[in-house]
Amino acid sequence: MASTAAPSRFVGIGVRPDASASRFVHKAAALSSSLPGAAVVKVHQHRSKARNGQAIRCAAATGKEQGAVSTASSGERSKGGLRGKLNKVVLAYSGGLDTSVIVPWLRENYGCEVVCFTADVGQGAIELEGLEKKAKASGACQLVVKDLKEEFVSEYIYPCLRAGAVYERKYLLGTSMARPVIAKAMVDVAKEVGADAVAHGCTGKGNDQVRFELTFYALNPELKVVAPWREWDITGREDAIEYAKKHNVPVPVSKKSIYSRDRNLWHLSHEGDILEDPANEPNEDMYMMSVAPENAPSEAEYLEIGIVAGVPISINGRDLSPASLLAELNEIGGKHGIGRIDMVENRLVGMKSRGVYETPGGTIMAAAVRELESLTLDRETMQWKDIVALKYAELVYAGLWFHPLREGFDALMEKLTATTTGSVTLKLYKGSINVASRKSPYSLYREDISSFENGEIYNQADAEGFIRLYGLPTQVRAMLEKGL
Repeated sequence: MASTAAPSRFVGIGVRPDASASRFVHKAAALSSSLPGAAVVKVHQHRSKARNGQAIRCAAATGKEQGAVSTASSGERSKGGLRGKLNKVVLAYSGGLDTSVIVPWLRENYGCEVVCFTADVGQGAIELEGLEKKAKASGACQLVVKDLKEEFVSEYIYPCLRAGAVYERKYLLGTSMARPVIAKAMVDVAKEVGADAVAHGCTGKGNDQVRFELTFYALNPELKVVAPWREWDITGREDAIEYAKKHNVPVPVSKKSIYSRDRNLWHLSHEGDILEDPANEPNEDMYMMSVAPENAPSEAEYLEIGIVAGVPISINGRDLSPASLLAELNEIGGKHGIGRIDMVENRLVGMKSRGVYETPGGTIMAAAVRELESLTLDRETMQWKDIVALKYAELVYAGLWFHPLREGFDALMEKLTATTTGSVTLKLYKGSINVASRKSPYSLYREDISSFENGEIYNQADAEGFIRLYGLPTQVRAMLEKGL
């Protein structure tokens, strides 16, 4: 579900462009000895405690607190609603107009209790304010909010980053990665509260309905899935407001954005309004995570990213948790106008859509990992990794996060990037990223071989025989064409 994002604050950090990568030798060796001369690091090293079902906040709404919102009696609930009978439904809840009216709609149509669930995936504190009061006012029996930021980065973003997954040449999969972590948490909450169904507010035209529901099917196929937008007669905002008034649900008073937005720790997406015409240039006032490149600082900033086994671990020598590292890079990248893309993509449901994305920190991370791989991956490995990355991205975009093929690809990527350890220094300047330095204790680059000077390992005279054998098919085809 789209939500309005809050502007970011930009905070700078110290720069040490001359920092050495030698410390990674000790760090990597200590982590694993399973690969001779190489470091093997699991992406899951920063696994979040949120997976254990720990909630930030869990609020029960009593009938008295719900005020004017009518509460069905136990007898009415036992009979079911207009469309059937469910016991308890966990609803993906944002507090906006759509999910606010879904609460009474579920109770009216399925005679059920509604547990509202909100995942904190880094959308910002403003979007989490007042949710308990809104949920109670809409008639929910309970609100559960869970902090999933560390889990989101370490177990969803980092595997995609390590794989080099990019959808249709540009999209870094911000929304695609967030949906399975939210849906998984909903399945966990459903088990905790004894719910027999889950619900979401995704429309029938988008990709998110697929991502949510395929995760539900994969993790608990016994759960009933309710998608109100595919069932109800509400066709737009005015209909939703009328429904809310009829059922005594307070209409959210927040200003309605002209854009449909989705924000998490990885990115901010913009769709709708003038963006629906691909010929229109986006308005500058639409952007919220980044400044225009032309308005970025006139002085370049150097940034050293430390990487272990294909995932970032540090900025300028400071080790940070995955979520903290990404948050800091978002502020730095946004300050320099990094990570804006404008694309027309092919949705899973068949139509094309135009979206504008801001991914400042993620763009920096992706550039750093890619540059380090140029040192640590041989030609065949790099080519096959790029081939698999395309399919990996398609699976994630299509909601197949928990598919065995994606999990198998992930095991392959973990193996291929086991020695992608070291540091990359990047130069950020007015929307651009240029590499200044690459260092790795497992670098395959050998100056004594690559130098133009003759060496003992590579004898330039050997190239003659290689060219003759490598070019033999070309020579034979030419001979045939000329009748030789």
